[in-house]
Amino acid sequence: MKKYIGLLFLIGLLFPFRVFGAECETSCGSVGECSDKIAICQKIWDDVQKAKTPHEQALKKMEADITAFQKRIVRVGEELVVKEKQIKTQDKELDHQQGLLSERFRIVYMKRFAVKPLNIIFSKTADFGSALRNSVYQQKIVNEDKRGIIDTVVIIKDLETKKSTLETEKDTLARLKTSLSVQAESTKKLIADAASYQSVLSSHIGELTAKQEALIAEKTGTFTTSVGDVPLADDPASRPDYNPGFSPRFAAFSFGAPHYKGLSQYGAYGRAKNGQNVEEILKAYYGSGIEIKKDYSTSINISVSGYDTVDIETYVKRIYEMPESWGDSGGMEALKAQAVAARSYALAYTDNGGHAICATEACQVYKPANKGGKWDEAVNATRGWVLQAGGRPFSAWYASTSGGYQESYSANGYSTPGFWDTTSDWTHWADGAWEVKGGSPWFYKGWYKTRSGVTCGRSHPWLNEGEMSDILNSAIVLSDGGDASGIFPVDNACLNGGSPWSKDRMAEEAGKHGGSVNSISSVRVDHGNNGTTNKIIFQTNRGEISISGGTFSKAFNLRAPGAIHLKSGLFNIEKK
Repeated sequence: MKKYIGLLFLIGLLFPFRVFGAECETSCGSVGECSDKIAICQKIWDDVQKAKTPHEQALKKMEADITAFQKRIVRVGEELVVKEKQIKTQDKELDHQQGLLSERFRIVYMKRFAVKPLNIIFSKTADFGSALRNSVYQQKIVNEDKRGIIDTVVIIKDLETKKSTLETEKDTLARLKTSLSVQAESTKKLIADAASYQSVLSSHIGELTAKQEALIAEKTGTFTTSVGDVPLADDPASRPDYNPGFSPRFAAFSFGAPHYKGLSQYGAYGRAKNGQNVEEILKAYYGSGIEIKKDYSTSINISVSGYDTVDIETYVKRIYEMPESWGDSGGMEALKAQAVAARSYALAYTDNGGHAICATEACQVYKPANKGGKWDEAVNATRGWVLQAGGRPFSAWYASTSGGYQESYSANGYSTPGFWDTTSDWTHWADGAWEVKGGSPWFYKGWYKTRSGVTCGRSHPWLNEGEMSDILNSAIVLSDGGDASGIFPVDNACLNGGSPWSKDRMAEEAGKHGGSVNSISSVRVDHGNNGTTNKIIFQTNRGEISISGGTFSKAFNLRAPGAIHLKSGLFNIEKK
């Protein structure tokens, strides 16, 4: 039974998860916070699973043992019935033999007194012999009856011993079964509690994931779309020269729209218009170490989810990721670079056609008709061209605008370079940015609409001093590790619902961390050579306040009113 005692330790194993489970709560106001909490919840779920699994296995063993015990108890019961019948039979036989023995003793006794020994001795020789033989015969019968009785008694004793052993075994098995059943029920409850807790965690993970996706789609957005999917015309209200009619005014401007990895479409367009060819463009964005294989098989078929299966070259002709019109305005080499990137991405994604690829921007935008024109020319001009690394197609990422800095990423053991995509010194990179030369409308922009166009009643990204002070107060609380449970937009119901703190409550919370802000006289931003905003420095009523770029970005996306948000970690704050 000792082997089952360890199961009781499951209580101790589950207890800490109950404690730490408090960290797995479902409120999150930014993509990063949602991701962190999803990771916490998943870690707790995994830990509970690790603790639960061996006990589930042990429970199966206990249940098997209980079943075996029950079967043995039934068999022992049946054997006891047989033994009891055998004992009764032997008891009857013993009574019969004892009756015979008594009768024989009586006969022998009577004959002994009926025939005197001396009479036998002095009788005729013939009579003497006969009498002696009869006496010996009677004694022999008596002795055999005695031995029969003794044998029967031994049989009965043996049967009674076996019966007693079976009764003891039955009682022991019953006790073991009862004890094991109690432990099994206890273990079942603990495992059920663990499973129930995992169900709660799974629900929390699902809720957090949904919130994360909602934030991505409606507020911050990863904006991995490319030029071909969005209008090329920009919104004048999102420009830094827009005047909303009040002052002082503040606005946050993002450099680019994430992600920042691989080929920049507008950067490639700018490079092409300035004379770079397809190979130079590809090497610029994917690195000098990338292999451009120009005779890759063109007979590989690509299956597109929801559509059909076509050969790789037809597939690339149906990709809608870059304006075909660029081919007539100096961007033909950019179209070629895009064609090579799209072909390489599809082959890498599908493992050379081994499985399907989606038809949306989550993979590549595909339509069931050739795009035609200059795009078809670009595809034909690069037929069979594939980027390779490690002897396999390279997952060639691309996006419309990086904001001037390309981040490194890795695939097939190869890493692309991280670099400022500009002809200028990085400290004033925008002056020579290739995306500026390409005319990207998203190189420097204030975002105040969701992907679906929701504005929450605001017609521009500009904030008044009270609104920016409120955001700065939330950043102060976050930066100092304070209570962030109410850091949501005051008009939060427009997008996410919830119960955000009022501006007064936010100021009160900031007051617990060095004092609140109610006026801002100036703001400046420090950018780092790694392509991110390092810090924002405000001059306020409580003096100079420096907030890290990451903390301010998080606070801004949590607290900014309406759909106003930052899209990248490389940004600027303007005051006018």
